[in-house]
Amino acid sequence: MSAASGARLFVALQYLLPKNVLSRLIGKIARAQVPWVRRPLIGSFVRGFRPDMSDALQPDPQAYPSFNAFFTRALRTDARPAAAAPHAIVSPVDGRISALGEISAGRLLQAKGQEYSLLALLAGQAALATPLQDGLFMTIYLAPYNYHRIHMALAGRLTKAWYVPGQLFSVNDATAALVPGLFARNERVILELASEHGSYALVMVGALFVGSMSTVWHGDIAPRRARDAIELPLPTASAQLGRGAELGWFNMGSTVILLLPKAVAKWDGAMSPGNPLRVGQSIGTVSAD
Repeated sequence: MSAASGARLFVALQYLLPKNVLSRLIGKIARAQVPWVRRPLIGSFVRGFRPDMSDALQPDPQAYPSFNAFFTRALRTDARPAAAAPHAIVSPVDGRISALGEISAGRLLQAKGQEYSLLALLAGQAALATPLQDGLFMTIYLAPYNYHRIHMALAGRLTKAWYVPGQLFSVNDATAALVPGLFARNERVILELASEHGSYALVMVGALFVGSMSTVWHGDIAPRRARDAIELPLPTASAQLGRGAELGWFNMGSTVILLLPKAVAKWDGAMSPGNPLRVGQSIGTVSAD
């Protein structure tokens, strides 16, 4: 079987599988703390993916109480310093750029030959989408071996948040190339953040076997049966967070989409699809005005 045929078969199976049910089940197994579940899961993952544990706050994989605790591990405080340049936009995650560029008339590139709607991605939130419809986007894929916490790209504070129910297709390259509107179909959490350069957005996209997503304000955002976007409560005092401050994490791996207003931001020229990124790394700049 050719690689292309294998990819089409993998995507076809995803349409048939009970993706949400399987993902919830995997989420429960990942949180199990009994040694006969936890230890083999962590051991197999370490042997298969060889994650770099040297910068983890707890470098011993088997010291974590569950596979999910290991997967969402924290890093040492000095492991990911934010870029020193005062106007730098920094990577919110460790991962790999899968697509980036300009949002053209409210459309984003998903993969070669595939575009999707900004308004659909943002669950119809026109007030957030309008100032971003000709802005910039960067889609970052987090592989299983990556660090899975999410951080601030620019200093600011949380102004709105939504949970959006949806599908749980894989977000790998093969699926992105073959499933129309993938990121606007999958379950996601949308964060609107206010910075001194204007509002920007960060979208946490769920995926196959992602049991749930979490933010520092809301904790674990459990999947809901409702089919409409649900606005999440804001903290009573949404504190100003610096660049690189922690926002949340994926309980298993997925994708982050960073959306910025073009008028004040530009990507670094060296940024291109396939580039690996680390939290705190400079990926662009905002205007000094």
